[in-house]
Amino acid sequence: MRVRRSAWGSIIPVLTLAAGTLFAASASTARGTSLRDEGRTRVTDLIGDEQRGSRRERAEYQRLHREVDALSRAAGRNDARVKRAQGEADGLAAAAGFAAHTGPAVRVALDDAPQPSGDLPSAVRPDDLVVHQSDVQAVVNALWAGGARAMQIMDQRVIATSAVRCVGNTLILQGVVYSPPFRITAAGDPARLRAALAASRDVAVYRKYVRAYGLGYSVRTIARATLPAYTANVTMKHATVPTEAPSGAP
Repeated sequence: MRVRRSAWGSIIPVLTLAAGTLFAASASTARGTSLRDEGRTRVTDLIGDEQRGSRRERAEYQRLHREVDALSRAAGRNDARVKRAQGEADGLAAAAGFAAHTGPAVRVALDDAPQPSGDLPSAVRPDDLVVHQSDVQAVVNALWAGGARAMQIMDQRVIATSAVRCVGNTLILQGVVYSPPFRITAAGDPARLRAALAASRDVAVYRKYVRAYGLGYSVRTIARATLPAYTANVTMKHATVPTEAPSGAP
């Protein structure tokens, strides 16, 4: 016991000196501010910078896309094959989402539950109070199943290859981060779209949480809505080579 006391007697001053050094370094770094808040601010600034960069890149892409389209159409005036291909592409643009669409629509809004004033009940988790990726996807799938002719999430047109991703309680769509409430607008027959939402099992699960925890859910009909054309990049991930017809076949 005497040896152990002697060892502790020599270690304690060293620990005290080390702790004092750490406290001094922390105070010097913080300079009277909260290190936790400073870290949070840096992350927020990084997110803001990334969003602004993404918007600039989207604007540049759209500008270049317009230039390429103008050059292609100019070339088409002197080449019958190019002009014919452009006509076919223009005919498919509306169905593919590359042209604006105007008509009756249904708009669905999903929102997080209000923050409770006190502690959560033991059976309730924080995840129960926020909108999840699966909830947004459930509404999107139901609206497509209901015959939606065009769809827009927040301020962006989406097409068949658009991916819906959530991180925490934020939505990431084509490089842009959105906070709730999330608004999904689908153009089509409002009666069919509403019926598809009512018939969806996945949407029914979300509506259970709406009743239990106060999550936001609203559906309204818009007599005339204009959905913009899809402007993001389209990347081919899979392709197949068509089978060549036998010699002499039509």
